Amino acid sequence: MSLKNSRLRLASVALVVAVSGLAMASPAMAATQHTVAGAVAGSQEQAPAIPTGFVDLPTSALPADGAQHEFTVTYRNDSSADRTVAPQLLVESPDAGPFLAPSDIRLERRKADGCWEAVQVGSQTGTLFTDLSTARRTLHAGETLTRVYRLTVVNPQAKGTVAPRVALFD
Repeated sequence: MSLKNSRLRLASVALVVAVSGLAMASPAMAATQHTVAGAVAGSQEQAPAIPTGFVDLPTSALPADGAQHEFTVTYRNDSSADRTVAPQLLVESPDAGPFLAPSDIRLERRKADGCWEAVQVGSQTGTLFTDLSTARRTLHAGETLTRVYRLTVVNPQAKGTVAPRVALFD
């Protein structure tokens, strides 16, 4: 085998491995945005941009009755140190399809003043998800995060599962 053919074969294998890795990325990875930290005087550690773990909360069937349904994501920082977290709501399609589209649901988040604001959802391989980067916040020791979402299914044919969870970044 010539040197040229072995390099070509090695490059092909590397490409297949890279593409396979991208295909296996989870919705959580798609929901994170990588940010570049600005220059800061002194050395300051940043929380990782990719979650280091998740706390899964109880799931429920997607209510396709056209009514508004509330889902609460709650997490308490029981550690003695600050922790960076982000609440996330996943709406997962059935494994056999049909896959959900963002237009199948309307999602809102309750703001601190009690009013509701629309939430855009991302979509990857049949899973709809809320963005982690905009939901990140630091919880001090003993502090509790509570995020309330209101979900309305606008497509009566939609089927799936609502899976609230909390992403951990440290």
